Amino acid sequence: MEINEEQETQIEVKNLYKIFGSRPGKALQMLKTGQSKKDIFEKTAQTVGLNKVSFKVYKGEIFVLMGLSGCGKSTLLRCLNRLIDPTEGNIIINGSDIVEMNDEEIREFRRRQIGMIFQNFALLPHRSVIDNVAFGLEIQGMDLETRHKKASEALKLVGLDGHETSMPDQLSGGMKQRVGLARALASDAEILLMDEAFSALDPLIRRDMQDELIDLQQRLNKTVIFVTHDLDEALKIGNRIALMKDGKIIQVGTSEEILMNPSNEYVERFVADVDMTRVLVAQDVMKKADPVISCRSGPRLAARLMKEYGISSLFVVTQYRLLKGIVMIDDVVEAVKRDHTTLEEIIITDIPHILVNTPLAEIIPIIADSKYPLPVVDEDTKLKGIIVRGSVLSALARKESEPLVV
Repeated sequence: MEINEEQETQIEVKNLYKIFGSRPGKALQMLKTGQSKKDIFEKTAQTVGLNKVSFKVYKGEIFVLMGLSGCGKSTLLRCLNRLIDPTEGNIIINGSDIVEMNDEEIREFRRRQIGMIFQNFALLPHRSVIDNVAFGLEIQGMDLETRHKKASEALKLVGLDGHETSMPDQLSGGMKQRVGLARALASDAEILLMDEAFSALDPLIRRDMQDELIDLQQRLNKTVIFVTHDLDEALKIGNRIALMKDGKIIQVGTSEEILMNPSNEYVERFVADVDMTRVLVAQDVMKKADPVISCRSGPRLAARLMKEYGISSLFVVTQYRLLKGIVMIDDVVEAVKRDHTTLEEIIITDIPHILVNTPLAEIIPIIADSKYPLPVVDEDTKLKGIIVRGSVLSALARKESEPLVV
């Protein structure tokens, strides 16, 4: 999912503070004058949980809160459904400030608009799978037949149809987490809050659940706020990432923005050991395919373009820029000598091509074995750019630079 400023903002947090302790007012005043979290605790015994946190979450994105233990990410997540009441600030969700809601309004908000998925699954051990999934609907007062129907549909979405009558102690860890996810989906909430949801799972199951979440979000267009301390997990699933420290958000951005342009030394150290080939994708390293030639053109135009741009190959496209293939300089020169008027006989169509979201780790062996520049296309095979060996090396070497796409 590409992020742009015209997208609908679903959640907006403004100047949010949370002080834990019996005298939050004094600590808040000290915080606003620039005193540190450590100094405030030593002088007041009050703990700063959140410090002037502001950010936006767009409808349909996976927004990741991450940082080391104690940075405030779980506190922030719990403020988003008022399981923790903030000390000061605004949390505007779907146009309403939930900080201003009374007890009944916040209960209704939780039932209808937001779903929570916990690290420890939070399943009721005496209830079957389907009744665990339907529990929230039962709280809403929905009749048994309707809530079981909705719960069955949610279980099917997460691949657990057929396990309706199983008990939680009969399930693996991954299956339990799927039940928790199905429970959140059954309420048809637009927003899912996930607190270290996959941390307790084995690595293989964890990766499967990450893939499952990405697939579900693409199909259902849910807005997901995901808390993790695992940078690799954040980079894999997040459309954008908010990196936190000492209750503050240090930087918000896409994976590439944070990796390639860290805002300070802390962020730079945090991401220093990331394998860039697992993060960058084709659209991050491709160059503009310029020039290209229409399949209706002839070899003389191809020869002129090659001479003008100092290149030895040209990608051939249709009127709508769909990729047809490539022509090479030796074949073009021979076609001109033979007085050919079309490119049809010299177009090489059997060439590798990749999609714009192909990971760099998969691109490297392809381009290493290819005799040609590597065309990048969308799902309709429309040519979007090209990758050459030099652009890959440049992407891996750069720390702070402009995007490669021109």
